[in-house]
Amino acid sequence: MRHTGRSKEKTRTGDFAFRFASFAEQLKLVTHRHEDSNAKINMQRMARSLLLLAVFVAGCIGAARLAFSRSSSATLRLPPGTSAILDNIYSARTDAAAAQAKQLQQQYPDNPLGYLLEAEARWWKIWCASAEFKYGMTMARHREKLEADQPYLDLTTKAYKLAENSIHKHDSGEMRLYAGMADGLAARLYGLRGETRAGARAGVHARENFLKALSLDPTLTDAYMGLGLYNYYVDTLSGLARVLRFFMGIPGGSKEEGIRQLQKAIDGGELSPALARFYLALDLHNYDQKYNEALEVISPLAEQYPDNPVFQLMRGDLDAKMNRKTQAEASYRAAASGAEKLTDADCRKKINSLVNESLAALNQ
Repeated sequence: MRHTGRSKEKTRTGDFAFRFASFAEQLKLVTHRHEDSNAKINMQRMARSLLLLAVFVAGCIGAARLAFSRSSSATLRLPPGTSAILDNIYSARTDAAAAQAKQLQQQYPDNPLGYLLEAEARWWKIWCASAEFKYGMTMARHREKLEADQPYLDLTTKAYKLAENSIHKHDSGEMRLYAGMADGLAARLYGLRGETRAGARAGVHARENFLKALSLDPTLTDAYMGLGLYNYYVDTLSGLARVLRFFMGIPGGSKEEGIRQLQKAIDGGELSPALARFYLALDLHNYDQKYNEALEVISPLAEQYPDNPVFQLMRGDLDAKMNRKTQAEASYRAAASGAEKLTDADCRKKINSLVNESLAALNQ
């Protein structure tokens, strides 16, 4: 297992995760040897789908307190200042958010949340550095394994160990949720770097903790973020992958159920609404080509956080797909304006490059 200090015995689940990840890697090797370009693309998509299944949790912290309905029965005991940190993260003020998260760690050293929030702030820098404009959309598709990523993984390890320590003293849905989030955040980076074995292990353990969290406390709506992505991605697998999924014993799922669960996280979650929106819009765009629906999902984020260039780029891409050039250009210009406020010079440069590529494609 990835986290230092965890038990190393090979459980049945861990063995399955290893075999699953190895199979995904074999699929990617097959695609490199395939001579037919169309078949090669299809096999690559299958491999990516399997990897997404392994790392379905893809991060489980999002902005809270958007102007949407919230469940009155939420039971998370969020420390004071959590909302301000989340607001800074999703307003693209990640340096300020990271500093605030460190203060939270000092004030509540036994609470995993401060470490999870700092990791989330760091994630968007990683996303920015890895993003590319391809197939008419900006998204992070691949990243090399870099030493600079280790602090991010260290934060997920710290958060998991704190949650695990608390669980050993008294099992609770809240700490199970945080444990799932820690593994989910790690799986997100492993998936981006193509580390399928590590991603599969982290993803499987995250799913187990999310299910356990809901069994202990059904009001923890944030857990539906990871479960919703799982159901969605299982249903996007190709026919051959579905057959292999059956023989490998991977539980089935449906897009409809996944979307319902993601919407539940959007409507009632305390930590997951923004990322539930972000990934639901991304999936509707990338997998289903439901551009109008995806636009309806992402637009509230772009309006709530107008200075975040990532949300503006996504909205612009969707308008461009629907040939709404005026609206698309406005969103791309808004992304460029947001980039000027970024404190990270490298990210600012990358966003400006993505904006230029997007505008060039729009005007072709």
